Amino acid sequence: MRSRSIVLAIAMFSSVCLSGCALTTAKVDIQYVPQSGVTAIEGAKDVSVNVQVTDSRLEPKVGSKKNGFGMEMAQIRTNEDANFTFQKAIQHELKARGFALGQQDAVVNIDADLMKYYNDFKIGFLAGDAIAEMNMGVTIKSRKGDLLYSRQFVTQGIERNIQLASGDNARLALERALAEGMKKLFEDKTFIAALVKSKK
Repeated sequence: MRSRSIVLAIAMFSSVCLSGCALTTAKVDIQYVPQSGVTAIEGAKDVSVNVQVTDSRLEPKVGSKKNGFGMEMAQIRTNEDANFTFQKAIQHELKARGFALGQQDAVVNIDADLMKYYNDFKIGFLAGDAIAEMNMGVTIKSRKGDLLYSRQFVTQGIERNIQLASGDNARLALERALAEGMKKLFEDKTFIAALVKSKK
């Protein structure tokens, strides 16, 4: 009997801890940390790039808080539109590699389509995980509209062993998913090659 009471007490404690202000909508600021050790790419200075990111998600929320029993509660949203956050991240990494940013004088256009950017909490007995997923398609087109590059990127960011299914823990996972997406994109040699070759 006593052991059962202890189990119930632990379960109730877990429920309270993991839910954390579950009825209040959370607004989060997604911060992008630029990649380190980046150097300019030969020929990049001669390429002017225009970057556009479209948000194709069905709804703007990036997750929902959950109570200790795994039930979805209040929404989690970003203060800044997600497509603008992704656009700035791509632009920063381009500039770090020596590419110029432009619109009217752009040699090439990067179009990114954000189809998923969402965190889901996995509730455990005493702790949980925040798992964020990103799905983004990226194309490069010449000024004339010729397709030079096309690829889909799916990444994940995880914040493990959390005690609160909160906006802040969702933010950490979402930031990691964004960082992993930029890492995959700019480590793709065909992506960089398509940009450099576009000046010819």
